[in-house]
Amino acid sequence: MSNGIAYPVFRTSDPAVALNVARQMVAFGVQPYSEVSVEAEVPTLAEVRRLRDALPEAWFRSDTAPFDLDLDPDVARSVPAGELPDDLTRVEEFLPFSVSQLDQPVGSIEGHFAAVTGPHPAEIHWSALMWPEAPERDLHGEGQHAEVTLLLNCESRALDARTDTHLVLVHVRRGNRDGYEDRFAQWLAEQIGQKVIGPPQEA
Repeated sequence: MSNGIAYPVFRTSDPAVALNVARQMVAFGVQPYSEVSVEAEVPTLAEVRRLRDALPEAWFRSDTAPFDLDLDPDVARSVPAGELPDDLTRVEEFLPFSVSQLDQPVGSIEGHFAAVTGPHPAEIHWSALMWPEAPERDLHGEGQHAEVTLLLNCESRALDARTDTHLVLVHVRRGNRDGYEDRFAQWLAEQIGQKVIGPPQEA
């Protein structure tokens, strides 16, 4: 079993520019079966209501309490946007919530999600890509850990500390820490005119 590792390759204060760069990296490795997933923190009830309307196909989750207090907690912690209870004040003490939409076709939701997510930490994650080989650089093709992540308003995939910048990460297979991962990530970044700009994040 192998693990992935993610390298930052672009940072900006403009979310539209960040999304464009991420899409360039995705386009380099996209396949017919590639998918995209989105997730955002939702810290207030006002934001829950707003995003319920903006993302009608998404799911909302509370890790500390069910949305429907009459149901088993493990059953009711996740709920489709259209099934959110009218009286959200019953679960206000359990904020923050999260909203997500998983395993969607590439190109289907990224632009809309980036536009409506607001100022809160969020992630757009493309998976099941394929990085080609580069024999001249002694780099092998990679499919299992060929991924791209765009972090909105944060610097970590934990979606914790909020920032005013947006970060594009390129994922590769974590090997033996002999520099191969660094070289692969740098080569990938070069394919879209970028470079590795900081230490990697572990999966």
